Amino acid sequence: MNPTLILTVICIYFSVLMLIAYFTSRKADSQSFYLGNRKSPWYIIAIAMVGTSISGVTFVSVPGMVIGNGFTYMQMVFGFLLGYVAVANILLPIYYKLNLTTIYTYLEQRFGGTSYETGAWIFLVSRILGSAFRLYIVAVVLQKAVFDAWEIPFFVTVVVTIFFIFIYTQKGGMKTVIWTDTIQTLVLVSTVLLCIWKISSELNFSIGDVAQNIQQSDFSQIFIWDIKSPHYFWKQFLAGVFTVIAMTGLDQDQMQKNLSCRSLKDAKKNMYTYGFLFIPINLIFLSLGVLLVIFSQQVGIDYTSMKGDELFPMLATHSNPATGRLYMGTLISVLFIVGIISAAYSSADSALTALTTSFTVDILKVKNDDPNLVRKRRIVHISLSIVCALVIMLFRVINDESVISAIYRIAGYTYGPLLGLFAFGLLTKYSIKDKWVPFVCVLSPILTYGFSKISPYLFNGYECGFELLIINGAFCFLGLYCLKTSKK
Repeated sequence: MNPTLILTVICIYFSVLMLIAYFTSRKADSQSFYLGNRKSPWYIIAIAMVGTSISGVTFVSVPGMVIGNGFTYMQMVFGFLLGYVAVANILLPIYYKLNLTTIYTYLEQRFGGTSYETGAWIFLVSRILGSAFRLYIVAVVLQKAVFDAWEIPFFVTVVVTIFFIFIYTQKGGMKTVIWTDTIQTLVLVSTVLLCIWKISSELNFSIGDVAQNIQQSDFSQIFIWDIKSPHYFWKQFLAGVFTVIAMTGLDQDQMQKNLSCRSLKDAKKNMYTYGFLFIPINLIFLSLGVLLVIFSQQVGIDYTSMKGDELFPMLATHSNPATGRLYMGTLISVLFIVGIISAAYSSADSALTALTTSFTVDILKVKNDDPNLVRKRRIVHISLSIVCALVIMLFRVINDESVISAIYRIAGYTYGPLLGLFAFGLLTKYSIKDKWVPFVCVLSPILTYGFSKISPYLFNGYECGFELLIINGAFCFLGLYCLKTSKK
């Protein structure tokens, strides 16, 4: 594809984001940056959160997952829905009752200062890793589609990608992110539907043909009942439930949007709507994956020889050697670039804002009446942008698996202690020896890793999958129980 055309599309897209940022960041203050002045409409938040959750990973990796896993990812998505119900009815009422700016303040009130800072640091590490993995996909695609042709190093691609995000979030914060993410979500979903329509046209499929071919495909299986399989239904379903509780309900990034709603009632409406939307959207992405496989077979591409993450980018941006033309045409290439950028920015801009909020409030303890608040917040914003860039470069060196699998596997180790901390606080009335909490939160992921290695030998070939998060949270819960002092 023509690199100049791609760069033009990117510049136009970024100009729109800057225009939105200009209007939303006027008269912005700290409460605007942190919580959007708590005046955000719930339905706008619901749409924005869809974009935050989808990210560039869903756009590229979920269609590619059908190659190895079929539609089994939907087992986890069904679990997501139950997880959103739990977050809406258990966690959100607590956050609103305590009138929190960052959700980890709950740990300070429940256990003490050390637990509070430990929870904040766990979030910072988890979200930096997760955001870096998501941006990695976008940087790789842009590198191959644009910057390789101009012999520009990968590091420059990463810096440019993060710099764009920093520019339009550094002043308005959450107030800006809510509206930019809403626009980007709408663009993303429209892009996927247009891609499906265009690919169907290339295959000469009607709507009925699309449904029939997906249903008859070898990749359409959803439910797996073999208990030894990593994709066993109950493993996937329960992992989905607890993944949402940990990665949404205990994540400052996602909860910061919810806390910007006008009331708890509105926040619950947002959570229910957001949860239900996730099912059809993921079905659309997986359906796109099946169509991509059918198309690759038609043009003579051996899709089995590539990673799932590579299928959509290759078909969308590469030319057919036999004809010299793009495999799927210029329109699909442009739509692909717009889609992956909108997916990446809607996830990363929110994450960078939440990281800045948590580090400024939870770690530095900067108060709203601090005369140097804006300067300190901007320094944190810049520093975290640099850290994300470095982590992306590191991930490029060590990554050897599908990015979406990598994200959930890393989340199992990093979010597990948060799950254990909040579960112990909510389900028991014990106080704990606060100063020992960091030790437990480091030990539980280590024990989880050891368990994952010996489980095939202990349980007749049982292999751990995404349920590592639950196991990790259980180890942390048990460790905290050993630190209990008295009922409170």
